Amino acid sequence: MSGSRKPQILKGFRDYLPEQMLLRQEVMQRIRRVFESHGFEPLDTPVLEYMEILTGKAGENEKLMYHFQDAGEREIGLRYDLTVPLARFVAMHQNDIALPFKRYHIAPVWRAEKPQRGRFREFWQCDADIVGIESTLADAEAVSTFVDAYRAIGLTNAVVAINHRKLLEALALMAGVPGDRAAGVFRIIDKLDKIGADKVRTELLDFGASETAADAVLRIITTRGTNDDLLDLAESELGGIEQGRIAINELRSLVKHLQALGVPADGYRIDLALARGIDYYTGPVWEAQVEEPKIGSVGGGGRYDGLVGTFLGRDIPATGISLGIERIVEVIQEFDLLPTSRSTAQVAMVNIEETISQAGEIARELRAAGINIDQSLSSKSIGQQLKYADRRGIPYALIPGTEELANNQISLKNLSTGDQITIDRDLAIGKIQQLLNDQKGDSE
Repeated sequence: MSGSRKPQILKGFRDYLPEQMLLRQEVMQRIRRVFESHGFEPLDTPVLEYMEILTGKAGENEKLMYHFQDAGEREIGLRYDLTVPLARFVAMHQNDIALPFKRYHIAPVWRAEKPQRGRFREFWQCDADIVGIESTLADAEAVSTFVDAYRAIGLTNAVVAINHRKLLEALALMAGVPGDRAAGVFRIIDKLDKIGADKVRTELLDFGASETAADAVLRIITTRGTNDDLLDLAESELGGIEQGRIAINELRSLVKHLQALGVPADGYRIDLALARGIDYYTGPVWEAQVEEPKIGSVGGGGRYDGLVGTFLGRDIPATGISLGIERIVEVIQEFDLLPTSRSTAQVAMVNIEETISQAGEIARELRAAGINIDQSLSSKSIGQQLKYADRRGIPYALIPGTEELANNQISLKNLSTGDQITIDRDLAIGKIQQLLNDQKGDSE
C-alpha cells in the first residue's frame, strides 16, 4: 500500500493495553475514595497555562517544561505538576471557594526528562491539598491521607519520610553557605542515597563548607534512630539557629498531631536527610518511599505558604501531597499487590441466532442490576465464543439455549473451571451477584 506511515510513539510516552488500564483505574479509584473519605473535593484545570503562570516556582522542574508559542503567538506550556495550577486557581476563584479549601486532582502532567524505569515524560499524579490553614494539624491531615492512600492500594511497605525546609536551611548555614545559595546544599544532601556519604562530603567541601562543618552536616543527616532521637539530635545541633528552632518545633507539633489522628506509627518517620527539590516549599516536606523493590520515591509533598501569594501579593498557607501513579503501578505489578480483573465484562452472553431477542432482554435485566454484560456479536460456534470470552478474562458466560429458555432457564458456565450449571432465569441476577461477590472476596 503506497503512502503508508510507520506506526510509532514519542520517546517517554506509552500506550496502555486494556489490562494495564484496568489496574491503573483501580489504583486511581481507590486513591479517589481515600481522598473523598478525608473530605477532599474534585477539581480540574487546563493542561495548558501561560508561561508566566508556570515559571519561577519549581526550580529544576521548570527546565523540563514543554513550552511553545501557539497560533496566537502566546507563550504557553504544558503543566509539569498540579500544584502551580491550583495556586493560580485559588487566586482566580478566591471569591468562589471557602477556606480552608480541600481539593484533589487526578490528571496527567508532562516533563521532558530522560525516560527510565518508573519515569516517563507523560505521567499521572494524584494530588490532595489543603489551602488556608497554617497549623501543622493541616500537615498531619495531609500525611494521614498519604498513609491511608498507600495502604488502600496495597503498598503497606511504603513509609512517609518527613523533614522541614527550614531545617535544611539551618544545615546550609551550619555549612557556612548563605541563604541565597542554600538550594545548592539541598541538592547535595538529596544525593546521599545515590552517591554515598563520602561523595556528599566532597561536594560540600567543593561548595565552600569547611571540613568541620561538612562532618557536622554528615553526622546529622546519616544518624538513624526514633523520631524523638532525631529531633533531639537536631535540636542539640541546630536549635541555636533560628530556622532550625522553628523547624524542630513544627516537626514536634506535626508528630504530635499525627499521633492524635491515629496515623500508624510505622507509616511515617523523621528523616533529616530528606530534601525535596521543588523551590516553593516553605515548611514541612515529605516523601513516600518504597525500599523493596528499590524504586525510591512514589510520591511527595509539603507545605508551600508562599506559592498562592505569587498571584495575590499576600501569602495564603497551603499544604499537600502528590502520588505518582507510574511508579506505584510498577511496584503493584511486580509484587501482585492488587489483583484486578482482566476485563470490564463480568459475564459474556453467548450469541445464538434463535434466542437473540430473549438473550438481549436478559442482558438488559442484568445490566440494570449492575452486572457488566458483554453481548457476543459473533456468529461462530458456542465453543469458539466461549474460548474468546475466556481469553479476554471474562469469568462467566451465559448460554441462552432454546430448550433451557423454553423452560424459563439458562446455562451459566464458569470459564476458569469449566463447570456449567442450569439456573432459573428469574434467579439469574441473584446467583451471578453471589458468584461475583464470592470471587471478589477471594481476591481481597
